[in-house]
Amino acid sequence: MCRHLGYLGPAVSLAELLLEPDHSLLEQSWAPNDMRGGGTVNADGFGVGWYRTDGTVTGYRAAIPMWTDESFRQTAVDVRSGAAVASVRSATVGMPVAVGACAPFADDRWLFSHNGRVTGWPDSLAKPAARLEIVDLLTLPALTDSAVLWALLRQRLTEGTEPDLAVREMVDEVVAAAPDSRLNLLLTDGTRLIATTWWHSLWVRRGEGAVAVASEPFGPEAGWVQVPDRCLLVADTEHVQVTSLSEGKR
Repeated sequence: MCRHLGYLGPAVSLAELLLEPDHSLLEQSWAPNDMRGGGTVNADGFGVGWYRTDGTVTGYRAAIPMWTDESFRQTAVDVRSGAAVASVRSATVGMPVAVGACAPFADDRWLFSHNGRVTGWPDSLAKPAARLEIVDLLTLPALTDSAVLWALLRQRLTEGTEPDLAVREMVDEVVAAAPDSRLNLLLTDGTRLIATTWWHSLWVRRGEGAVAVASEPFGPEAGWVQVPDRCLLVADTEHVQVTSLSEGKR
């Protein structure tokens, strides 16, 4: 599958966030610790989205392993941000290896990443996708399960559904349509992180005015807490709330 992370806090360089820590996302691209049957390396592309000082979103994506991209290394040193989402990709068999398939997906103020797979793709998502506007289907960034998940979630957000409820509703819908799917989702608007655990690992660390969530801990080991499976996490720099996706608040 993939590895992803989200960060909110004081502005840091992308290099400090993604390249320099012990067991950084860069290292996780070739030496992940906890893939849970989802591949051995994350070499099918990568991406990072971040927020400029004016609150607008930009990003960098490439369909090559992170460790081979020398241009990104320099970009990562130069760019600083207080809010970012990043991912390294291990493509599911049959999915395209292309820039458009690399998370995070972006629209307006939102960044989104999916770690996992939808079972029975593409047939299993036919019914949920039927309520999307035709133009949204025709303009998918890639023909992948993750891109359809993003379109389904974006539709709910555009309709005004609260982000945490939109994520919860989409997980319910996809699990009903495609049991045994792996749905670790990560969404941010630059002020809060919303994430799910559905099969794959997720960790959270908050302190010193910052919060980070990640598939695997990076940087100092102290302070990381593993999020239980089948949970919804909503976090900002002051609070972390974890709620069961089926049983209420934990």
